Amino acid sequence: MIPEKKDQIATRKKRGNKGGRPPAFDAAAYRNRNVVERSFAYVKQWRGLATKYHKLAITYRAAVVISAILKWLRR
Repeated sequence: MIPEKKDQIATRKKRGNKGGRPPAFDAAAYRNRNVVERSFAYVKQWRGLATKYHKLAITYRAAVVISAILKWLRR
């Protein structure tokens, strides 16, 4: 979840019940989202995964697993 702009929050509060969903920001959810986005960015660096070069699903999955293992080992 991305933090909302201050003017959007103020507008929603001004509109009251008709302002839609209440403005909220969950820092833990935002932190987890960042981890997931960085993980996808890491996987996309592999050319074969980014272009889906593998024709069979099993070979594509194997490449994803190998990239995850290498990422885990680099920690």
